Amino acid sequence: MKTIVGALVLTFTTMTLFAQVVSKDSLNNLKQRKDAIEVNKKLTDNKLELAKLENEVAKKTAEADKTADQAQKSADENRKNAERLGRDPQDRKLARKAGKSASTAQRDAKKARKASESLEKLRKDIESLRGKISDDEAKLASMPGYMPNN
Repeated sequence: MKTIVGALVLTFTTMTLFAQVVSKDSLNNLKQRKDAIEVNKKLTDNKLELAKLENEVAKKTAEADKTADQAQKSADENRKNAERLGRDPQDRKLARKAGKSASTAQRDAKKARKASESLEKLRKDIESLRGKISDDEAKLASMPGYMPNN
């Protein structure tokens, strides 16, 4: 009777130990899968954001070109008005016109600078996002048990 009870106790003990090892392995596998899913989600979000930003490049480039052209036109007009005023410095009408064109040229130059800075910031954001995507892809590829879906 003691041998049967001893055998049963031994059997239950080994089964319990074996079950714990399996569950630890399962937990590790599940944790690795969870980490891979999180990195994959982050990667997908970054790719979507990259596509959105890349779609904005053409619009921002066109806006920067348009504002630069307008700033150049305003500067040319300002130069003409300044030359006219230089020929007749006592003319109030020319002075007012030259002042207004100078203000317009200044405002248009500021818009052109802002549009150019905005385009440059967009390009930097795109490059940064590409770097993050590359890092996430490398991280995902190095994860054990990750199977890329092609």
